[in-house]
Amino acid sequence: MTHNVFIYIACMAGVTYLIRVLPLTLIRKEIKNKTVRSFLYYVPYVTLAVMTFPAIISATQSPIAAAVALVAAMALAYWGRGLFTVAVSACAIVFVLELFTHPPTFLAEFLAKIF
Repeated sequence: MTHNVFIYIACMAGVTYLIRVLPLTLIRKEIKNKTVRSFLYYVPYVTLAVMTFPAIISATQSPIAAAVALVAAMALAYWGRGLFTVAVSACAIVFVLELFTHPPTFLAEFLAKIF
């Protein structure tokens, strides 16, 4: 049995098109329900968080370093720091923690000579 890739692509395009067009065609007037409006307001933030969180945890060699950097980045963002400061701080924390948990070979050899 052979599979036609173009059929799969056409199905995916159709589903994507329907998801985007149906709300525009079915909902013509302004949404006045506060619950629905608040739900729709937070959808982009939740979608971004759902896509970003697994990448944060799996992008490093150590999930512990990623979790520590995530908590630190959340704290810095909560205290009003800018995006650049938060991102650089999280990267620096992951870099330092991974030096201790998964040191590169040259660093491990250097530390072995010293100690």
